[in-house]
Amino acid sequence: MRSLTNKFGNKNANKIVSWINFINRKSDREDLESLYEINNFFNEIPYYTDIKHWGKPDYWATPVEMLGTNGGDCEDYVIAKYFSLRALGIPDSKLRMMFVTALRQNQAHMVLAYYPEPNAIPLILDNINPRILPANKRPDLRPVYSFNGEGLYKAKAQGRGTKLGDSRHKMWDDLTSRIERDF
Repeated sequence: MRSLTNKFGNKNANKIVSWINFINRKSDREDLESLYEINNFFNEIPYYTDIKHWGKPDYWATPVEMLGTNGGDCEDYVIAKYFSLRALGIPDSKLRMMFVTALRQNQAHMVLAYYPEPNAIPLILDNINPRILPANKRPDLRPVYSFNGEGLYKAKAQGRGTKLGDSRHKMWDDLTSRIERDF
């Protein structure tokens, strides 16, 4: 706690501890309950562009960095939700970090897709629209590609795409190496 307080201040260190305690109390929550709780928890954190928040055009924060600095952009929300849900026992096969085009904003965006069954239409966790909705109820998003710890996938409208082998994403590799090294 002292190390977190020294690095992030007391208020943000307490937020990190609350998150860790929440994860450790995982009990027998249903997947949907976990999705809603995690989505709501992280969507309370203020949005900042990477340039404003990190001074870089693109930076993927670890969940601890996002909570500790009390801010992030769309990738940071998705990463924090993904690792939280994984820690709560939701298998990697049910989760995908999905790059999309946010049509209303006409910009690249990232959301987290949850697949209750292998070929189901995924539920979308998002920081722009905080409601968890099936992908087919999100016409404002156009899928580009998705990935998880198992690999990279070509987009397919509203569902799972074709796996592109074990290709990795450079930013993902950097993020996971920082998590392993620092946290």
